[in-house]
Amino acid sequence: MSNITIVGGHGKVALLLAPILRGRGDHATSLIRNPQHADDVEKASAAPHLADIEKLSTEEIAGLLFGQDAVIWSAGAGGGSAERTYAVDRDAAIRTIDAAQQAGVKRFVMVSYMGAGPNHGVPESDSFFAYAQAKTEADEYLSSTDLDWTILHPGLLTMGDATGTIQIVDGKHFGDYPVSRANVALTTAAILHDDATIGRTIEFGDGPVPIADALAQ
Repeated sequence: MSNITIVGGHGKVALLLAPILRGRGDHATSLIRNPQHADDVEKASAAPHLADIEKLSTEEIAGLLFGQDAVIWSAGAGGGSAERTYAVDRDAAIRTIDAAQQAGVKRFVMVSYMGAGPNHGVPESDSFFAYAQAKTEADEYLSSTDLDWTILHPGLLTMGDATGTIQIVDGKHFGDYPVSRANVALTTAAILHDDATIGRTIEFGDGPVPIADALAQ
């Protein structure tokens, strides 16, 4: 059994991921900032823990992570102001990465988006720029550490079925490769115990290949 902390525990992917982890014997703790979300998290087979990751210091986050085997970052500001997007998707993510190192948690999985990177191509005049830039900087920071990291770049998220099959791609635009949140959850669960995914950025969409086989490509 592994002890896993999910940051952004009330997100759609996180709520689908938690029962998968429970089903294979792992224990998931989901960090949430809204106490009204606790029931949903419990129904998804995770232990809710009230923590506003946007406001916590690195040391406070580290205190939440001691004794954990892995951290999954699946949080996001969810749009809105550029200021808050940077505060959550970049700054809080970076503090959590630092906190994992302080707490001795080696495994770190970042759920990002396809297209993030220094060549994301989103102009500063576009309202999407803050998100693209924040995710890019968080991804780059994680990849510069000595953590056992994996960065997931799923395509356009949908509410489609959990097929258990995906395709690994070299994506330029997330809209070209839709993927169900259920398959993102299955892929996230699969990589946690797959050491071959350490140090990789994995771009993927829905496809015909079983997840384990796709990750082995």
